Amino acid sequence: MSEFDLRPITVNQIGYPAHSDKTAIFTGIGGAFEVIDTLTGNTVFNGETGSALEDAASGLTVYQGDFSEVTTSGRYRIRLVSGGESGDFDIAEQPYENLLRGLLKGFYYYRCGTELTEEYAGVWAHKACHLDEGIVHGEPDRRLSSCGGWHDAGDYGKYAAPGAKAIADLLLAYELNPAAFSRPVPIPETDNRMPDVLHECQWELAFLFKMQDSQTGGIFHKLTTLSFPPLNTMPEDDLADLYFSPISATATGCFAAVMALASRVYRPFDPSFADCCLRSAGQAWGWLVAHPEVPDFCNPTDILTGEYGDKQDIDERYWAAAELYRTTGEAVYHHALQALTTMDFPKYSLGWADMGGYGTIAYLLLEEDQTDPVLRARLLEGLAAEAKQLVRLSQSDGYRISLSPDQYIWGSNMLVMNNAMLLLIAHRLFGEPAYKACALEHLHYLVGRNALDISYVTGFGDRPVKNTHYRPSVAAGVDSAPGLVSGGPNTGLQDDYAKEHLQGRPPAQCFVDHIDSYATNEVTIYWNSHALFTVALLM
Repeated sequence: MSEFDLRPITVNQIGYPAHSDKTAIFTGIGGAFEVIDTLTGNTVFNGETGSALEDAASGLTVYQGDFSEVTTSGRYRIRLVSGGESGDFDIAEQPYENLLRGLLKGFYYYRCGTELTEEYAGVWAHKACHLDEGIVHGEPDRRLSSCGGWHDAGDYGKYAAPGAKAIADLLLAYELNPAAFSRPVPIPETDNRMPDVLHECQWELAFLFKMQDSQTGGIFHKLTTLSFPPLNTMPEDDLADLYFSPISATATGCFAAVMALASRVYRPFDPSFADCCLRSAGQAWGWLVAHPEVPDFCNPTDILTGEYGDKQDIDERYWAAAELYRTTGEAVYHHALQALTTMDFPKYSLGWADMGGYGTIAYLLLEEDQTDPVLRARLLEGLAAEAKQLVRLSQSDGYRISLSPDQYIWGSNMLVMNNAMLLLIAHRLFGEPAYKACALEHLHYLVGRNALDISYVTGFGDRPVKNTHYRPSVAAGVDSAPGLVSGGPNTGLQDDYAKEHLQGRPPAQCFVDHIDSYATNEVTIYWNSHALFTVALLM
């Protein structure tokens, strides 16, 4: 649901790479169209839409119009000959540079424990927050340093597994395409020596060290107050006691994995930091080995903040083994990984609950002679099957993405961009152009070419979301900080505002840009991170 009148033609509101496939989506009516140069007013291309397609997810009749022949850099719009226009958009060799830097800057706005100054944060500046020590739940006399890191979402909690996922996305993006991060954001740490993406990840990594229990090596599941503060609470005004929730296997596995990954990435820039990361990863792995069977994490009865419960920890252990093996080359981790792959868990998922895809990626990015040939072949075969299925789904979808109608759930945009990530990894490993092209279609959806004619990235596009469920902006009375990814359409309608305003709408239209709709319009670090990965690998 959008505050705007739906334009009859939706496009990527930022633009299209000059030499990519380019498609606009026409709603309700097709036919002859033309591409107009907005500077000169001249028609540079004439085309005809394809036939009508009944799009189940959006409930709309749509037509697709291809204008890939337009490759000259410039500013354009599309006009139906029978009436109606799109918004303006760019065609350029690198149209997403500002988007990438904006998505990375988004993490700066999530920073906890430091003042966000007006120099870097503008109207989203705020004082240092959450500076007190946290209480270890169940041990009221034990208090630990808890300052730093990123707030997880529209609330001020900090969660180990989602934080590890977000870092992993950013570090993988840097590993696979460091050139994308050559320009500074800038942020306070910018030094033109280490890329800003690594400075930003280091902010969260330094906090994750504090989540490791010095007595056991295990990782506290999360750090939050007992309940969420009111929506109009500035970070520095959230003064309730902070609690470290009990250690969990899922948090410990994610920590071990991301610290092993970080030790590899940071070694050329900061060897001592890399050593700390690897040492902590090994301690966390030791906890996992000593605790082969661990109950699912559940919130203690007095803690009412987001649980991030996960019924299975095999995937996190698999990821940890893969990253530790890739970083150290030690056989003990390879043997553990091989044993874990015989178990039943998703090996290509990239969600915060199902981390198996990260383990598969780490293993497949190893040199071939470092891997078991039978296992490698099996994992490659499975990845190819996943990628081909995503392409098939996208080809049958009215907006050219790989979600079925029943996948418009809480954080559906995470699924969209996780699928794009997987496609880009498959492209890296197989070199199949169709995989990268399909990933680009998913980005088009995120920033405007969707059923609601809206960019789900704050501050980007001519119709971006503005009123996200994000406490700092709500409390300050300003539009959301730029570069944050909204959750997107969600048929679950779990909040009262969505229930009141979205009943009966088709899945892809179950969205409202309102501060009270946390089920459709909240933001999180790990929705930003997969979008950043996708943009970085499309550059």
